[in-house]
This record gives sequence, structure tokens and C-alpha cells, in this order.
Amino acid sequence: MEQHPLFVIGGEDDEQILIALNRDADSCRLTCTVRSETHHAEASDYFSALQKIRKQALEPKGLIPFCYGASLKVWPSAMARDMGRGLKAYKIETGTPATELVGIFDEGPDIIPASVEKQEEFSRDWFESLRRLMR
Repeated sequence: MEQHPLFVIGGEDDEQILIALNRDADSCRLTCTVRSETHHAEASDYFSALQKIRKQALEPKGLIPFCYGASLKVWPSAMARDMGRGLKAYKIETGTPATELVGIFDEGPDIIPASVEKQEEFSRDWFESLRRLMR
């Protein structure tokens, strides 16, 4: 079982959670351990499962994992979800096609921690900005 210890924004100093991936041929399941609680999520891809964990277990506690999968300007393509099971996503910038893939459980200096709602809103705005470019 692959495990990812992640620091969280909004928690105690140096607080971490543990995300474990269950690599099953049929589904993408995550287990999250946070403050002695265990939460599970299953989805068609790992990015979606991470979103579920964030909404159900972390956001109610005021926590955002410090990883690209929870960064404002990161979103997976349909191909990354289908072929890569959502383990990688693109860095996105308004008005610019995405080119750089990052691991959703990786961290980096350009992470902008965001709620699921804000991340989804930014991705919608990004898609709209690309549509305007195509006109």
C-alpha cells in the first residue's frame, strides 16, 4: 500500500495527515488518517477520491493538505483521470494551455492551498479562458 504523509495548512505546527492508496484494478480508494481518525473515499480516480476526503474529513476541521492535488491552480485532464487514474494533474494558468504535469501528492514551492470549491471555481474559469482564446 502506497502512503503519503502530508503537512496540512490550518492545523497545529508541523501537523501531518497520512493518505494511503489502495491500488485496486476496479476502483481508486484512499484512506486518510487525521487526528487519530480514519476516513475512506472511493471514486473513479484518485483526484476525485482526494476531493471527497478533503470535503468530508479535512475541510470541516479547517485543514488543507499541502500538496498539488489541493492547490488552486492544479487540475487533471480527462486523459490524466482515465489513463493515469488521476494521480497526476496539470498546473493551470488563466488564458494559457496546460503543459506541466505534477503528482497530486507531491509538494512544491508554487502550491496555493485552496478549498475544493475554490479549486473547482478556478478550473472552470481556466476552461472558460481557453474557450475565449479559441474564438
